[in-house]
Amino acid sequence: MAFATAWAPHQKGIVLDGFAGPGGWSEGIRRWLGLHDVGLEWDESACRTRQTAGHTTIRVDVSAFVLTPLIGRVWGLLMSPPCTKLSAAGSGIGRKYISLLADGIRRMFRGEDCRQDVRDAVFPGALAEQRKRNSRRAEAKRWSEEQLVRAARDDAFVTSLMLEPARFLYALVCQREGRGQPLEFCAFEQVPAAEPLWQVYAYELRRLGWSAVVGVLDLADYGGGQERPRAVLVASSVREVRLPEKTHGKVWGDDLFGGSRLPQVTMAQALGWGYTQRPAPTVTGGGTATGGAEPFGNGSRKAMRAAMADPRHWAHHRPAHTVSGTVGHVGGKQSGGHLNLEPEEGAVLQTFEADYPFQGTKSQRARQIGDAVPPLLAAHVVSAASGIPIRQELAVAA
Repeated sequence: MAFATAWAPHQKGIVLDGFAGPGGWSEGIRRWLGLHDVGLEWDESACRTRQTAGHTTIRVDVSAFVLTPLIGRVWGLLMSPPCTKLSAAGSGIGRKYISLLADGIRRMFRGEDCRQDVRDAVFPGALAEQRKRNSRRAEAKRWSEEQLVRAARDDAFVTSLMLEPARFLYALVCQREGRGQPLEFCAFEQVPAAEPLWQVYAYELRRLGWSAVVGVLDLADYGGGQERPRAVLVASSVREVRLPEKTHGKVWGDDLFGGSRLPQVTMAQALGWGYTQRPAPTVTGGGTATGGAEPFGNGSRKAMRAAMADPRHWAHHRPAHTVSGTVGHVGGKQSGGHLNLEPEEGAVLQTFEADYPFQGTKSQRARQIGDAVPPLLAAHVVSAASGIPIRQELAVAA
């Protein structure tokens, strides 16, 4: 496994990584920026993964983490709150409460800890949603009322975690009072549905004198073999910031503004597949997809469209769909892109190294991979926030 040993820039203080997961932010900044962080994470298997990979880890409930001892010692803040309540693959309950969360963020920035208020407001809707889902279950598999209440409380709690970056920022920025060093940069990441909330964060940071930008970036535009759009916030208290420049594109080569982009990395390229390993489908005159060297036969237009949609074909021509927590279903079960991937293959599509030491059962490893920040995208985002350039030569084989 590669470690950042070739170059190490001056690190002014702690880079604190909230909701650190298995180490997406950590691995990205170590491999390409020569930095290290301290990760806060609760999930036991993810903590074991981080520790095995050599990343400093504190196992803690982020919402209960006491920040006072770190005020004046943190140089950069990285956060990716859980996305399951905002994502299409999750329950989506958080999307119904965007305005409530936005108001909560504003209140947190003014020193008002309103997290429990938000949980209390979300709970009734979460319980109604849990009851609706329960009614669709077979009678023998229906949950008890106690189970439904417990699940709804969990939904409300996880939804409120979108306020945690505001709690951290208020402590590290507004409560420093001249002690120690200032927080210089922060970078946050979430599913695209979180973009309106990152805009609220950006507004509040600008109010405090920071430079902040928000946008949706796709891993495929930065050299990853997977389409993975993510809403990001990039902010700095000491320099003007902008979103990182794309390095790859569907249309590649020199552009009108003098820039240059490489072609996007296909799924097959990222995984090292040859056509004999994952054959492109051939469509016969009857419209039946069979393995073969040619992508199409003399089939109907409908059959050709079906072949183009077959993952065995597009894997050699485009990046993968978004890797989900099931990993084998590239893009989730709803996409129809089931390639029976192993977790390690999903990790490579996430731009982890092939031997990154994910710990736990197969399902635990898959969930860690699907939930992680892609290290390569993390490196670009932190580079934009911190001003430290990406050094490709840091990915040196051990």
